[in-house]
Amino acid sequence: MGERSLRGSRLGSVSYETERNTAPIDRQYAEYRCPSGHLFTVPFADDAELPDTWECKFDGAAAKLVGGAEPAPKKVKPPRTHWDMLLERRSVEDLEEVLAERLEVLRGRRTRAS
Repeated sequence: MGERSLRGSRLGSVSYETERNTAPIDRQYAEYRCPSGHLFTVPFADDAELPDTWECKFDGAAAKLVGGAEPAPKKVKPPRTHWDMLLERRSVEDLEEVLAERLEVLRGRRTRAS
């Protein structure tokens, strides 16, 4: 086993495969512009679908495809309030009953404390 080991080799960091008899894939270049005005190109495979947005390589902002369609706005869920979550568990009539009971308890404490 020791005779078969690769001595002096940096495994994983150097490729021993040659590029002989290979042809590079056809490419298309897409231009993107970010809100800061940076313009840059990104290479894609010729048969790849171009994304509408790409992260700007200069400042990390979302850059839009030059000459492309506007990206569809994301559907934003309205934030759920405490009242919305309460209405999921109880009806308004139930809440009015609970409120009346708690008000009676509080009023009873005031009369005893006086």
